[in-house]
Amino acid sequence: MKKIRMTNPIVELDGDEMTRVLWQWIKEDLIAPFVDLKSEYYDLGLPNRDKTDDGVTLAAADAIRKWGVGCKCATITPNLQRVAEYGLKRMYPSPNATLRAALDGTIFRAPVALKNIAPYIPGWKKPITIARHAYADVYKAAELRVTGAAAASLRVEYADGKTADKPVHTFDGPGVLMGMFNTDKSIYSFARACFAYALDEGRDLWFATKDTIAKTYDGRFKEIFAEVAAEFAARFEGKGIRYEYMLIDDSVARAVKSEGGFVWALKNYDGDVLSDMAASVMGSLALMTSVLVAPGGQYEYEAAHGTVTRHYYKHLKGEETGTNGVATIFAWSGALRKRGQLDGLPDLAGFADKLERAVEGAINEGVLTGDLAPLYIGTEPVKRVNAREFIREIAGRLG
Repeated sequence: MKKIRMTNPIVELDGDEMTRVLWQWIKEDLIAPFVDLKSEYYDLGLPNRDKTDDGVTLAAADAIRKWGVGCKCATITPNLQRVAEYGLKRMYPSPNATLRAALDGTIFRAPVALKNIAPYIPGWKKPITIARHAYADVYKAAELRVTGAAAASLRVEYADGKTADKPVHTFDGPGVLMGMFNTDKSIYSFARACFAYALDEGRDLWFATKDTIAKTYDGRFKEIFAEVAAEFAARFEGKGIRYEYMLIDDSVARAVKSEGGFVWALKNYDGDVLSDMAASVMGSLALMTSVLVAPGGQYEYEAAHGTVTRHYYKHLKGEETGTNGVATIFAWSGALRKRGQLDGLPDLAGFADKLERAVEGAINEGVLTGDLAPLYIGTEPVKRVNAREFIREIAGRLG
């Protein structure tokens, strides 16, 4: 069979542990037989990040900025235990946070809705898309360990020499301190991306934060969203959709009782947490698509879950695992589709559609990894498979 051609590369960001194993299997079984894959490869596995002093992550961000489309495997963000386990020189930051700081933009995460997988919340008839701000907040915060009695304050020094100070806390003993930030420029980009996405999809937009507590910080997000809402008001009305601001605790309560189907815009950390909830409700963290859309027109697709450490150590012992590879497959299909769209290659974009239909077809016909088997409500007999068998079942449907 003649392979589908590519003209420009996808920036390929390899990762860690069991998802790194899945990454290779997906390329071998689902892409290489059908596509003449062109990729610019960066190894973001933890040993190589340590070897390059994390320079490889910044180089990967530059490559995505250049080529416009990236595809990322799940990676480890090391804690102290991981530093010891891997013998690292230091505790490196989250590669996701590094990439997002470099590219800015908004992360759109939507669960893969499957007719024969029952959601944990029966009322969720339609998938909820999480629009997550991808810049700063806790991921770029400055932290200090306070070792004794001390007075802490925020201080801003302006370019014209003016200063502004605000007391934070007077410590009478040890404690911890953190300062975080955002910029109007990034918040405006986030807001406009959310309104544009909701308009394109024809879905209501919610924005939720906690301006009653963080009156200045979260309050600025609320002000900017209200300003951008006015820009989009006529187009939203013409489409029959609406924008609502609400406190985040209220939004969670309303979301649980809703039918779903809306776009839920959230700050960086809030979006991290609630996108995992939305995916889990629909069946599994591995049933979540994720794409970072940067203001410069770049796209980075990723698997929005961890590296599945427990399965990896079973794999190293030669044991079978039922790791669900759907999110990683959809990262590749999303990147291939976008590359095809940007380069005017309909066959490449069409292949991405076929790949996703093959995944959905296998699951809906009862071919299931262990995490999904208990949620299956179809009429076909369940065929429980391991990670590699699942990928090969999909390949068979493609062939």
